[in-house]
This record gives sequence, structure tokens and C-alpha cells, in this order.
Amino acid sequence: MAGHDLGQGTRLAAATGAWIVFEDEAGQTLRPPRATTWARRGHTPVVRVNAKGSGRVSIAGLVCLKPGRRGDVFYRLRVHRNRTGERRSLSEDDYAALITAAHHQLHAPIILIWDGVNTHTSTTMRRLTAARHRWLTVVQLPVYAPDLNPVESLWSTVKAGLGNLAVDGVDHLAAIIRNRLKRIQYRPELIPGFLAQTGLELEPEPP
Repeated sequence: MAGHDLGQGTRLAAATGAWIVFEDEAGQTLRPPRATTWARRGHTPVVRVNAKGSGRVSIAGLVCLKPGRRGDVFYRLRVHRNRTGERRSLSEDDYAALITAAHHQLHAPIILIWDGVNTHTSTTMRRLTAARHRWLTVVQLPVYAPDLNPVESLWSTVKAGLGNLAVDGVDHLAAIIRNRLKRIQYRPELIPGFLAQTGLELEPEPP
């Protein structure tokens, strides 16, 4: 990536009719994000929660973009209940299933842009992406590059709706997160704004 251009990715997308797809993951426990609210002066609102040993929700999200087309969002969600031997994060199979589902919905090749966390670069993940080479091209971001990933704005929008929210269990939390994500899917006009927050552009500059 150079300047505000997505570089080789946008040129490849233009040549092949591919979608540019950004991926990122997030997690949420029963402890809600802090948020501002209204209250009578001198009466600070208090939301009491007990998040000890309550599990968490992991989400992988895709922000899908293509010039001249309406953007789209896909996601995969896992509930972790702190059981003995339970995996505490999304697996390579979870990512592969999400990417494959997006490909089936978009009916086009995918240029996948994601960071270099261990699960993305593992031997298992490389094998899974190689098996999809006919329609999948992977572009690696640095290990930590939130300023280049529009999915970060997706998470900000989702978590803004969770501020000061008290839920009665991890399943309740998962249902609310799904609801927030579905609302965004039904508001595709928000999706170009996620890209705009990065300062990047879809239209390729001349090589």
C-alpha cells in the first residue's frame, strides 16, 4: 500500500472482477464498554455486572468492497463458556468457513486483506487458503495495523451499541451482538464510511 491507494490489490481486483475483503476479529465479555449517558446532575448512573467466569464472545468480521457495487458485511461468531479444554479463540476452520461463505454470497473472486496474527499465518491456515487459490488471493498487513483496516470501524459501531448494557448471560450477549451486526448489514450505506476512516481508496492509481 502506498499513499491512499490499496496498490496491487485494487489493480488486481479491477483486472479480475474480485471483491476487496478486509478481515479482523474482536471479542466481548459481559463487562460492557464504557459509554456516556444522560442523568440528573449529581446522580451518576451505575450498571452492575458480574463478569467473573462468565465466558466471552469472539467475532470475525469481513468488510467487502468493490467499485460500483454496494458494500457488504459478513461475520462468524463463537461463544466461549470457559469450559475445560475449550478453545478460547476462533480457529482456522472458522476463518475458512467465513471466507468461503462470503465467496458463495458474492459470486466472485476475493482479495483478502488481513493482519499477521498467528492464526492467519499458521501452517493450517496457509493450507486452507492454498486450497482456495482459484478464487482467493491473500494480502498480508503488518501484525498490528488497525488504522489500515475498515473492520475496526465496524467494531466501533457495534460496541457503541453495547455501552452500559447489562446482559444476563453470554448467550444474551451473543444475541445482541448478532442483532447489531444484522442491523449494519441492512444499512449498506454505512460500509463506505468504514473504508473512509482509513483514508484508503478503492480506485487504483496508475502504476
